[in-house]
Amino acid sequence: MSSLTARVDLPPAARSVPAARHLARELLRAWQAPQDVADVELLVTELVANVVDHVGGESVLSLELEYSDGWLRIAVADGSAVRPVVGQLCGDQPRGRGMQIVAAIADDWGVEDADGGKRVWFVLRPGLR
Repeated sequence: MSSLTARVDLPPAARSVPAARHLARELLRAWQAPQDVADVELLVTELVANVVDHVGGESVLSLELEYSDGWLRIAVADGSAVRPVVGQLCGDQPRGRGMQIVAAIADDWGVEDADGGKRVWFVLRPGLR
């Protein structure tokens, strides 16, 4: 099977979160990928929101999707070298669970250096709809 790929650059702004989620959902449908769309939307939301919340500024974030042999890999690259942290849950904090969600749902995830910044990625194995 050949690989299907897509990449879009977005501003690190709140409006990019629903735009990235919509793009991921529509590509999964077009590619007929078997992964759970709700899981993908949640994970994309978490990665893009992290950039918006923690990087912001003038940099651009890139949403990258690849579908190959049933596997789905999605990454968000930004211009900050600061790596995300899987924090400890604190009952009185309403936020800070994003990377825990990614770690719990994705089959694998990680961070790699990318053009002076980083790329946070996750993969989902083929699954049933």
